[in-house]
Amino acid sequence: MTADAATAPHRPAPGSRLVFRWRKWDGSPHWEHDCVFLGSDRWGDWVGQRSGWRSVRPGREVTADADNVTLIAPSGEWAATFNAAPATYAVYIDIGWDVRWQDGSPTGIDMDLDVVRARDGRGIWIDDRDEWSEHRVQYGYPLDIASRLEQVALDLEREVTQEAVPFEAATAAHWLSELDRLAAASHRHSPKIER
Repeated sequence: MTADAATAPHRPAPGSRLVFRWRKWDGSPHWEHDCVFLGSDRWGDWVGQRSGWRSVRPGREVTADADNVTLIAPSGEWAATFNAAPATYAVYIDIGWDVRWQDGSPTGIDMDLDVVRARDGRGIWIDDRDEWSEHRVQYGYPLDIASRLEQVALDLEREVTQEAVPFEAATAAHWLSELDRLAAASHRHSPKIER
């Protein structure tokens, strides 16, 4: 994806504040993250969240304990978050479905499985397999989608293990630097997002 994609009508200008909204397969609300749009590269679109910004879901609200940037894959099958230290997880990839831009903000269906790389020596693993198994039955995930996303999780686990681009340190460092620059500007010029 070229830098020109960042100015496409369905994306805001870099530096714009937005909310990344996840939902579950049945349409029920899930996590919402206060973010800023950072731009695009050949890997997809990037949004960022500063330390102290909010993430909420029904019954829970947290504030980010470190700056983080999220890559939204053009395939619509995942979004990879790269957390600055001291966050426990260096990489946290949400396997999703229909992850896309809608009305100027990213949205997607959270499909339970996550690929995680921890900083504390636990390594890399696919998380929430129990939730995946339960929700495959509860929500009736179509077999072809379930099979596809299981393979996506395995492929991403391998790429994170190999530190293949964009899962190596340099790409995240670049976008964390952009977050620092753009979020500081948006804080001066944009009101806080209200729900």
